Amino acid sequence: MSRLAKEKQFVAAFFEEAGAEIIASFQKNLTIETKSDRNDLVTNIDKQIETLFVQRVGEKFPTHRIFGEEGMAAEIDTLDGPVWIVDPIDGTLNFVAQQKNFAISVALYVDGIGVYGAIYEVEKGDIYTCEKGFGAYLNERKLPKVSSDAAISDHLLIANLSAIRINERLFEAIKESRGLRLYGAASLEYMYVATGRAGAYMSANLAPWDVAAGKIIAEELGCIVTRLDGSQMNMLEKGSSIVALPHVHKELMQNYLR
Repeated sequence: MSRLAKEKQFVAAFFEEAGAEIIASFQKNLTIETKSDRNDLVTNIDKQIETLFVQRVGEKFPTHRIFGEEGMAAEIDTLDGPVWIVDPIDGTLNFVAQQKNFAISVALYVDGIGVYGAIYEVEKGDIYTCEKGFGAYLNERKLPKVSSDAAISDHLLIANLSAIRINERLFEAIKESRGLRLYGAASLEYMYVATGRAGAYMSANLAPWDVAAGKIIAEELGCIVTRLDGSQMNMLEKGSSIVALPHVHKELMQNYLR
C-alpha cells in the first residue's frame, strides 16, 4: 500500500497550478537570461515555477528540504531525510524557441533513495509518475517493463553531442543502431528510453535535477542508469549519464564506452 498519498496529491496539485502558469506564459513576453553560455537559458517563468514549488513545499511539508536548479531553495550537501529535487522547466531552450519538448521534473528522495518521481510534459499534457516499488504510469495508465534482450541494432540511440565528442567509439554504436536522435530535455529523453522508444540516452554532463525523477521511473521499468563509465550516480553532483535498456547498456559498456 502506498505510503506517499499526501506527497502524490501534492505533486498533482502543483503540476496543475504550475502548468497553468506556463501555458499562460505562451501569450506573454519572457524575460530571458543566460547562465553558463548563450544556449544555457533561464527565464522568469523558470524562477517563478521554482519559487512556487518552494512555497508549496513549505506549506505542506515544512521539514522537507529542496534542491533546485534556479537557486530559489537553499544549497544542500547531503540527502539525509526527505529532499525534493526539482527542475522547474527542463529544456528551457526548447520552451523559449519552440514551446514544446520541455517538462517539469519533480523527485522525492529519502535518505538518498528515490521514492517518488514525476515528470510533466506540459505542452502535451502527459504526466509520468512512479512510486518506487509500485510501478510507473503515464497519465494513470500502468507502463510495461522494458525489453531485457533488445539490442542496439533494434533501437534508436539518443546522445548529447558532448558525449560523442569524449567517446569517439560511440560513432560505431550509432552506425550499429537504427539512428541518432537528440531532443534537448533530459527528463523526456529518459522517458523515451523507459517507454522503449529508444535504446539508450547518453549525456556527458547533467545535473541532479535533470535526472532525479527520470532515474526513479526508468529504473522501476527495468532500465539501467549509470555514469558513462559504468559507475553509480551521485545525486548531489553533476556528471555524465546513461539510461539504457539492459542489453543495450551491456553492449555499450562492453564495446563502446570502456
